[in-house]
Amino acid sequence: MYRYKTHLVDLYLFVFMMCMWLPSSRVLGGYPIWWSLALGQQYSSLGSQPILCSTIPGLVPKQLRFCRNYIEIMPSVAEGVKLGIQECQHQFRGRRWNCTTIEDNLAIFGPVLDKATRESAFVHAIASAGVAFAVTRSCAEGTSTMCGCDSHHKGPPGEGWKWGGCSEDAEFGVLVSREFADARENRPDARSAMNRHNNEAGRTTILDHMHLRCKCHGLSGSCEVKTCWWAQPDFRMLGDYLKDKYDSASEMVVEKHRESRGWVETLRAKYAFFKHPTERDLVYYEGSPNFCEPNPETGSFGTRDRTCNVSSHGIEGCDLLCCGRGHNTRTEKRKEKCHCIFHWCCYVSCQECVRVYDVHTCK
Repeated sequence: MYRYKTHLVDLYLFVFMMCMWLPSSRVLGGYPIWWSLALGQQYSSLGSQPILCSTIPGLVPKQLRFCRNYIEIMPSVAEGVKLGIQECQHQFRGRRWNCTTIEDNLAIFGPVLDKATRESAFVHAIASAGVAFAVTRSCAEGTSTMCGCDSHHKGPPGEGWKWGGCSEDAEFGVLVSREFADARENRPDARSAMNRHNNEAGRTTILDHMHLRCKCHGLSGSCEVKTCWWAQPDFRMLGDYLKDKYDSASEMVVEKHRESRGWVETLRAKYAFFKHPTERDLVYYEGSPNFCEPNPETGSFGTRDRTCNVSSHGIEGCDLLCCGRGHNTRTEKRKEKCHCIFHWCCYVSCQECVRVYDVHTCK
């Protein structure tokens, strides 16, 4: 009876916080606002205070149950979202939309991801991949008692090496990401279908790029014995791969058809003469704004005062990034280490030099 009352109090608290935090239903209909847990106070203390499961905004009942049942891996879920956001900002650092997040806002990207655009596709993919990656890494490091190393080695050892170390259990991390991140994507509409597809595309990237990592053993590095284990790729490599998928994302159209449960929306490739998207490709069905000018409705911050590359003809160049408005140039003095000398043994001494750089910003 006491446990029942405790869960009832948690449920009331959860509903109350939703009413207080959600200014409109549009936020819930856009994209997962639980991503905000990676940027808030919940992130630092999630593992030690289970009550915080009820105060994470935007959780559907299945996610709330998951959080309570597996509280010890929730910090890794938060870390994974944070990792995905940081990678998004790296990959888009030179583009008109640079994955800017908004402080003190549950919709951390603003309304920019409310539409089913390429940008939405990428963020869902990289965030889901981040959750799977961080959970897998945490298990291999032994920070959770409910998971660990992958004991199911794929195949016999090769010539000159044997299994050893801790193989990362990426399949467990992918399972956690699928169960938690996809829990809210169960609506029979096109946006849920798109989100599920792109979430899975991000997770599949990890499984496709698992590789053997080896260590030599023997006198003076002779490598008489070599032990190997399965390891995840660097997350930067995953970001580079998914950014290429963003550039080649497939545009879809929405189709409606009736099933036993009612009307269901599905996605079909818009152009039949192009290669049909696979489970590893990103998909979208709405066009992106040009992000040149500030627009609170689309979430665009514009590109005024953004630093541009005057020597580049790419999207980060001043012509394209500044949307034809031109750019300003100023000089900037920077202190840097210079004339460094290695002294035997063993330290390096450097002088400090002042250098002048031209900095170009969009008008």
